Parts: sequence; C-alpha cells; structure tokens
Amino acid sequence: MIRSLEHLNIRLREILPLLESFTDAVFIDSSDGICLWCNSSCEELYGIDMEQIQGRSVEDLEQQGIFSPSVTKRVLVEQRELTIIHENKQGVRLLTTGTPIFDDAGSMQLIITTSRDITGISRTRSRENSFPLSNVRDLTDSDPLPEMEHDIVAFSEAMKNVVALARRLAAVNTTVLITGESGVGKGLLARTLHEEGDRYKQPFVTVNCGAIPENLIESELFGYVAGAFTGSRSGGKRGYFEAAQNGTIFLDEISELPLNLQVKLLQVIQERQITPVGAVDPIPVDVRIISATNRNLAELVSEGKFREDLYYRLNVVPLEVPPLRERREDIVPLLRLNLAKYNRQLGENKSFGSDAIAILLNYPWPGNIRELQNIVERLIITTSSDVISGEDIFIFIRQAAEANTGPASDTSLAAALDKAEKDILRQALENYGSTRAIARVLGISQPTVVRKLKKHGLHT
Repeated sequence: MIRSLEHLNIRLREILPLLESFTDAVFIDSSDGICLWCNSSCEELYGIDMEQIQGRSVEDLEQQGIFSPSVTKRVLVEQRELTIIHENKQGVRLLTTGTPIFDDAGSMQLIITTSRDITGISRTRSRENSFPLSNVRDLTDSDPLPEMEHDIVAFSEAMKNVVALARRLAAVNTTVLITGESGVGKGLLARTLHEEGDRYKQPFVTVNCGAIPENLIESELFGYVAGAFTGSRSGGKRGYFEAAQNGTIFLDEISELPLNLQVKLLQVIQERQITPVGAVDPIPVDVRIISATNRNLAELVSEGKFREDLYYRLNVVPLEVPPLRERREDIVPLLRLNLAKYNRQLGENKSFGSDAIAILLNYPWPGNIRELQNIVERLIITTSSDVISGEDIFIFIRQAAEANTGPASDTSLAAALDKAEKDILRQALENYGSTRAIARVLGISQPTVVRKLKKHGLHT
C-alpha cells in the first residue's frame, strides 16, 4: 500500500512536475483515503495549502468543508472511476473525476482526482467560444428549437465564420476542399455550397471514396460501356460524374482514392471530360467538384500517398470545419435539436438535467456531432428516468470506453499514467503551441517533448 510520496513508483514521481503544470486541480490520495499530494491549481481552487492537508484523510477534509461530497470516498467503495458535481467551501460548483489506480495484482494503489471550476470555464475560455456554464439549466422538450439554415447549427463565432465563407464560395464555381475531423458535418457544408450556388436546381451527387472497392471505383466514377468487362451490364452504365452533369459532385474521404485513380481525377479536373471504362471517346462534363477529408493531405503528399499536383488542384480554396470541442456554443442547440428529434421518433418526453448539460459541455466529443447524435439517442432509449442526469452520462461514457478498450486497460497504472501524460501534453500544446515553449513550462527538455508528442500522436 502506498502511504507517502516516497513510496510512489519512479514513473509516477517523474510525472508530478507535469501534473503541477496542469490547470485542472489534481489530488493524489492513497488507497485508504489519505491525501498524499496536490498541485498548486488544487491549492488555489480549494483554498488550501498542501502542507496542511498532506497526510490527512479525505473524510476529515470533507467534514471541514474543503469539498462536499468527496468523490474519493465513493471510489473507495465502488472501486471504479466516478465523476460528480460538488462544491468547495466557497460554494463553487466543481466537476470532479476520481480514477482508481490498480497494480498488476488488481489491488488499488492510488486514487487520482481532477477537478475544474465549471462556472469559471465560461470566463477563462470565453475567447475559445465556450458556452457560458453559469447559464446552464435543465434542457427540456418544450424549449424552442434553434433556427438553422441547411440543417447547420452555427451559434459559435467559429462556425459562423465557416458558414459565411461557404456562402461566399457558393457564388463562384471554384473547387473547394473541406477539411475537419470525422463527424463535424463536412457533408452538410458541401450541400450548403451547392444549394447556395447557381447550380442548386441541378444534381448533387455524393461519393464516399473510402466505401467503394478499389476494383470498382473507376467504373463507379466514370461509368463503362457495354462489354467493358466480365459481368458488366449489357447497355453499359453511366458513372457518378455523368450523374452530376451541370451540378455538383462531392468526393468525400478523397484521401482514400487510390493513386492510379488520382491521376484520372486530375485529368478530369484539367480537361473537363471523362472516359468511361472500355470507351475510346471522352465525354465532356460540367460539374463542380467539392472534396472532403479528415486526414492531413499535405502529410500524405510528403509520404508519397497522395499526388502533389492533385492536392493543389483540389485545395484551391480550403474550408476547415472546427471540431465540436472548439465550438462549445453549438453544443446546447445541437442537444436541443436531437433531443426533440429522438423524443419524437421514440415516443418519449425525456429532458437533460443541468448537471448533465454541464458535463456534456465539458466532454471532448472525439466523434463530434455524429457522436452527440448517438449519445442523445442512446440515452433516451436506455435511461429509466424522464430526466437524464450527469450520472447517467458518466455510466454511458464509461461503458462505451470499456466496450472499446476493456476495463483492464482503463484501470492499469501504465494506462492511467499514459492518459494523464497525454492530457497534460494536449493542454500544453493548445496553450503554448511550440515544443520549446512546452519544454520551458513543463521543465523538461525539448527533445523529450517532441518524443512524447510523437508517442501520443499529437502534432504542433
């Protein structure tokens, strides 16, 4: 059993300087509920001094009113990660997660607790377009639906700027490359470009380049003539480009297009004509080409996986859609929209409690809008109460994580430390940008920062 800082293993002692730089409050408690360490953010948030609380039980600190209630006490009983909303002695609402750390034998060694002021976030992150959490309240089905155009929710400045640029681009016939993480709504933006332009009465054809087998993609894009290959239709078949004639073709997941087809697509862009498989004479086409990807095409070019000349042809005007975590003012309208949608579809009348909304506003949304839609639908189906609570959301997120990675990987010491290290580096990257600045702030060498960023798949 770990009873003091001296008993911490070497790796955890090495990570303490990183935890010290973390803007979230961090407690480290022993497996019998004794406070071992806290960072300076914790001292500030809870109005305490580490020397005064070190060696004291969390039950004593709870009785003293430092926090109420204690998440560590619940973790000790339930032996699992828990997140609660509670208050410090000043009455400030805090979002706190307690994570148990187990050794290889399955015995709990430590509890690492992180806390953040969920009312202060609206002040410290106002420049990042976060939703003002001081205004968080219950979200019910009687709340008015947000006003939208083309099904795009754009209440944040970041998304308003994207939509404004899309409208300007719609008026011209240039090629556009839409970039952004999976699930941010690149397809909706492509349709907006089409419907706001002068081709709006003509076809809009969507092609998922990653969903078509490589041996079929050429014939799907450009069509084929009768007898072009074994199994072909007797009368031939027109491809997606012909189907989009005079309109728009949206090439989603363009990064998945095979290199040999990239050459042919480049010819189509340059010559404005296609040649169906098995044909001799080309066919003129007048289509606007919009493409999208969730990958870094410039990196793929440098790796020889994407043609440089095609990249520059597609990337005439780039349009980047921000992830949901960078447009937090859009989260509540999206929740309201999907709450109404799935309540109607499922014949329910569920609502979100204010604690649930606060948690969802701080959730990182790795799957973006698609993940939000999925979470709302599943919560409406699986929760028994008419009011979806914060506890319901944490159970859901926990189950999803265990389904993907397994509970053992979530609770092992190595995995917990890796997760903490990655979170710290990601935050430092957001705050300071360069590896040299990160190294200076964290008190480690710049090569170490580079190596750790690479290890966790983070990029400057």
